[in-house]
Amino acid sequence: MPSPDIAAVADEAVTLVSELIQIDTTNTGDPDTLVGERAAAEYVAEKLTEVGYEITYVESGGRDRHNVIARLPGADPNRDALLIHGHLDVVPADASEWSVHPFSGAIRDGYVWGRGAVDMKDMLGMTLALARHYKRNNIVPPRELIFAFLADEEAGGQYGAQWLVSHRPELFEGATEAISEVGGFSLTLTEDVRAYLIETAEKGIRWMKLRVRGTAGHGSMINNDNAVTKLAEAVAKLGNHQFPLVLTDSVREFFAGVSDLTGLEFPEDDLDGAVAKLGGIARVVGATLRDTATPTMLNAGYKANVIPSVAEATVDCRILPGRMAAFNAELDEILGPDIEREWLELEPVETTFDGPLVEAMRTSLLAEDPDAHTLPYMLSGGTDAKAFDKLGIRSFGFCPLRLPPELDFAALFHGVDERVPVDALKFGTRVLDRFLRSC
Repeated sequence: MPSPDIAAVADEAVTLVSELIQIDTTNTGDPDTLVGERAAAEYVAEKLTEVGYEITYVESGGRDRHNVIARLPGADPNRDALLIHGHLDVVPADASEWSVHPFSGAIRDGYVWGRGAVDMKDMLGMTLALARHYKRNNIVPPRELIFAFLADEEAGGQYGAQWLVSHRPELFEGATEAISEVGGFSLTLTEDVRAYLIETAEKGIRWMKLRVRGTAGHGSMINNDNAVTKLAEAVAKLGNHQFPLVLTDSVREFFAGVSDLTGLEFPEDDLDGAVAKLGGIARVVGATLRDTATPTMLNAGYKANVIPSVAEATVDCRILPGRMAAFNAELDEILGPDIEREWLELEPVETTFDGPLVEAMRTSLLAEDPDAHTLPYMLSGGTDAKAFDKLGIRSFGFCPLRLPPELDFAALFHGVDERVPVDALKFGTRVLDRFLRSC
């Protein structure tokens, strides 16, 4: 059964999502230009203390990097705790490209609009609304719940989840399982088949800085040791390289599930073509078939007629579980010995799609959508699950949303006109309520 007054809780979740979006928490990755998460953390802390929570408020290194953690005791103190975590920061947005201001939190045309609507202030708003509801009404979940609102996920979590795991692991003591973003959303496979994708695996993240040194000089003179030229050649070679096809257990299980539901086949000799038939989600699924190394930034020179001595590039590398050594060997072959490299590394994570927690997800979804099917999938990006994996916490992406079939949901992540359906937020709040009171 749903919680008492769940409709009012769902309405509050929509309001909270809008208000959270209105707090600019842009994370550029540059300490000199980031806005920081302090205002959002203070907002969350106030909402929690208002209903009686004792919170832990942590500044996690750096300027304005703030986190809020609160616990709600469960009925069985001998059971392990469940961690529900989400990040307060968002990626930058150029307002000139948007239909609405990216920090307006506008509610119109059946959507809540703004940067963070799907990544991931939707989950924060639903979580916060339910946390407040349980405390106000003395609702005791079956196991202890740990609510964590975190900083810096969009830049790798080194001043957020990674910092907390290294410096304050006791805050998550007793937690063995966790849920967070980028899972539980619906994918309409055919007119009458709707699957909810639950994230069980993530590719590893390696943000690589390439550096090439050459001979400085005047731009009008011949220079056979031009750092910019050497870097451009290396970046182009890497950016055009296709890594080999690798089918992990999580991806195979996803394909098998889709085949069972739709009859669609995924032959290895035309896997890219078969994946393309999945619509918008093909962007994500296609990126889980192989490692990727995507150049994203270039930096060289300071004057039009001066050849610089150093040129740099940033490459976003995403590596499948079990592929790190092979990826490194392939990178050595592509780049050669003369390209310097620096790394920020976050390991892949993967778990199995089974157990009581998965069954609670499936049951909660079916209660709100009797036609629901659940499938595991691998996320091509990364989340703070990578940090909590170091504590032995088994992580799932479960932010339930029933989406309109025509919505290209994958394109909204870090995209222009990011938005989340109001009805999906209300649906998700009801599903999460059932899940948290039964898991």
